[in-house]
Amino acid sequence: MKASRTPLNVAPQSSFRHADGKLVLIAGPCSAESEEQMLKTAQQLQNIKGVSVFRAGIWKSRTRPDSFKGVGLVGLQWLSMVKQETGLRTACEVANAQHVEEALKHGVDILTVSGRATVNPFAMEEIAAVLKGTSTPVLVNNPVYPNLNLWIGALERLQYADLTDIGVINRGFSTDEQSPYRNHPRWDHMLQLKELYPQLPVLCDAAHIAGRRSLLYPVSQKAVDLGADGLLFESHMNPAAALSSPQQQLLPQELDLLINAVVSNVKLGGTTELVEQLDELSQQIGSLDDALLELLLRRTEVSRRMSERQMGSLQSSLQTTQRWQKQMDEWLQQADPAAVDKGLVMSVLSAIQQQSTQSGGMGASAVA
Repeated sequence: MKASRTPLNVAPQSSFRHADGKLVLIAGPCSAESEEQMLKTAQQLQNIKGVSVFRAGIWKSRTRPDSFKGVGLVGLQWLSMVKQETGLRTACEVANAQHVEEALKHGVDILTVSGRATVNPFAMEEIAAVLKGTSTPVLVNNPVYPNLNLWIGALERLQYADLTDIGVINRGFSTDEQSPYRNHPRWDHMLQLKELYPQLPVLCDAAHIAGRRSLLYPVSQKAVDLGADGLLFESHMNPAAALSSPQQQLLPQELDLLINAVVSNVKLGGTTELVEQLDELSQQIGSLDDALLELLLRRTEVSRRMSERQMGSLQSSLQTTQRWQKQMDEWLQQADPAAVDKGLVMSVLSAIQQQSTQSGGMGASAVA
């Protein structure tokens, strides 16, 4: 989708873009779980060259109410302890005005706005109102589904609150075709935002896009190749015991190796090529979906017009149904079982058949 250009006043001395071109690196556990976990993880991350910000999830926005929702306020106390003990700047995600108030009260250095808040103009206005008058650096996660105007609208609301040390995070989007990612990167959205606002720092949350360790390197390298100013990673002193997202968290030692590979632009066994191939196939699926939708809409309109003119009869409808079923059976018998999702095909064709029968049957005969 095309988004209109609107002015953004971004601070030239940004917290999210190094003047020497080096990557801004932010790392920490998906969730704050205990004082020991936070401090030990931070102490190990402190020794990784380039990591300057320690992040941890304090409040977790969960779809299901019985899921782990984070430790809450005590986690902010642990963040303060990490800052005092290691000297690392701290960051956490916020989703409402109360989160912002508590984070500021506990001296959190950087706030990242939840993707669920980004899509909510009311939440963004309340967050901006609390931040007005401060110089707090803020990163805005992309909205949970692909909508560039929502992303820009969230930035504009922060701008109206006179915040200039701002940037964005591409953490991936919820789409119909996400595999093999946890969240589809939609690099096109990130590039369009960079084109509209070249002064705006753009970071990539490799962990939430990848969703698993095996994709962390290719996703990170792709983001850097496309001009990302920084990367966010999830790292835990014991990922296997993590209370959330263990499959996408790395030991600090593993993260050190990954960062060195990205900075050195090491090509690891064709993984970069794999991601490029996956992105290309995903774009092909999107184009095919658009074409299929257009055909279905055109077919529905023709069927509706035929029905309005009372073309067809019950007898012709029954005959068409039988012919349709025969052709469907023959096609499925000829199709390669390994290459065709028969359940999907049957569901789509059955729905079309049912719609045709209800409209008099002549629509089905047109394509049978």
